[in-house]
Amino acid sequence: MIFNEIYSAYYNTVASILGALTSGKASERELKDIVEKYAFGESALTILPALKEGRWQLMLPDGSTPIEHRPTMPMTLIEKRWLKAISLDKRIKLFGIDLEGLEDIEPLFTSEDYRIYDKYSDGDPYDDEEYIKRFRTILHAIRTGQALKIEMTGRSGETVFRRCIPTRLEYSEKDDKFRMHTSGKRYAYTMNLAKITKCKPYFGESFVPGIKTMPPPVSLTLEITDERNALERVMLHFAHFEKKAESLGKRKYRLHIKYNEEDATEMVIRILSFGSLVRVVSPDSFIDLIREKLKKQQNCGLK
Repeated sequence: MIFNEIYSAYYNTVASILGALTSGKASERELKDIVEKYAFGESALTILPALKEGRWQLMLPDGSTPIEHRPTMPMTLIEKRWLKAISLDKRIKLFGIDLEGLEDIEPLFTSEDYRIYDKYSDGDPYDDEEYIKRFRTILHAIRTGQALKIEMTGRSGETVFRRCIPTRLEYSEKDDKFRMHTSGKRYAYTMNLAKITKCKPYFGESFVPGIKTMPPPVSLTLEITDERNALERVMLHFAHFEKKAESLGKRKYRLHIKYNEEDATEMVIRILSFGSLVRVVSPDSFIDLIREKLKKQQNCGLK
């Protein structure tokens, strides 16, 4: 593991304790507070006795330390290589992060080292300066609670205006797109950032965020034939959805999923990707969407 809080917790905790001791004697309560902050609940039973009893020869009997300088934890080469690899990700530009001092470091991996097969090719335009500017405006608004005035392209190509307070950003690895969750006068909305053409701070009439909630989720029922590991693949594919599964016997399963109605088109595409192993049981409106999609594919010569 390159970074893992479980494996590095003790090192960070002891370094913090030694930092406190090099500044002068620390009380028992202060040492326990450091352990609770950087390690685990039961770690005080391990770390503090090991220091006080001299098993870890870093603390003297009088509560001081023979260490003269505050401990530092410089990055290892493999950590620098990992950061170099992250800095090459085109999405890093969105956050305005400048990782200096890595110019001569070889990346731990590049995009050429792996291939993703189930990812759409029409991801967000991360190199577009206007998109980057809008992303940072939204990110700042989320951090400060600032309301925004949004101009975006609707489903039918029309221009839509909304005033809202962004609450969080969500990234879809499969779609390679960012979405913004908002609250506003009536309902909360989810917007694709690529659909937003303009956004700026809104200083008009005030409104309290979060009073209205998102429209209630829609229930969808699927029947899964567990061949070619279909059940596991479906469960992983919809891992971030609220769902409930039940066995019907003979390798048949029923899965109930809740999703946002505005994501219906995406859900149709996802379900069709499993072919005949997944069948939509209800609601009828969603079955109609499946039929419509299949007819369009047939008209285009797709199978």
